[in-house]
Amino acid sequence: MSDLETGKSPPPKWLSPVLDYGPLLLFFLTNWWFGSKADPTRGPIISTGVFMVAIIAALIISKWKLGKISPMMWVSAVLVTGFGALTLWFRDPKFIQIKPTLIYLLFAAILFGGLLRGKALLQYLLQYAFDGVDHAGWMKLSRNWALFFVAMAGLNEIIRQDRWFSFDTWLLLKVWGVTALFFLFNMTQIPMLMRHGLKLGEDEGEEKQ
Repeated sequence: MSDLETGKSPPPKWLSPVLDYGPLLLFFLTNWWFGSKADPTRGPIISTGVFMVAIIAALIISKWKLGKISPMMWVSAVLVTGFGALTLWFRDPKFIQIKPTLIYLLFAAILFGGLLRGKALLQYLLQYAFDGVDHAGWMKLSRNWALFFVAMAGLNEIIRQDRWFSFDTWLLLKVWGVTALFFLFNMTQIPMLMRHGLKLGEDEGEEKQ
């Protein structure tokens, strides 16, 4: 039943990205606010607790306002609460730093599993965003993203090593650097998708005329 039929107004477009990235941003800001040189674990421990509460709140709000919880949010919430609990129990931020590695490897495994069965699983998630792309294009996109996730898992393992980077540096790269890498990588896929039938907004407008 649609929002018009139920009389409910549709949720604002900004809500979904806020629910996806809000907990991570709170994680970053809390660590920055409570960080202490005298006690290097103070910021990570407090921010991990805030991260856990924020992502649980995001689950509840997503179900309430959007009527659903995305698989990515479910996976992230389970890992955040699980490894966050270990971080708080042992007072060691290394546990929460492992979470991105596991998420990247899980997504890579799912995409590779689909490719082995001849299925481009990204198509089920992004087909409305990349209209007109043929099967070969979706297969290539799924392969490229799977490889990218493997690379990101390796990168996270490098930057979370405290002998090279502090927790603050890891979190800074996680929030801003990783976001930039995802955006840039997505942009590099556009030319390939265009060769496989991707319809851009202008092209769709010309077809309707």
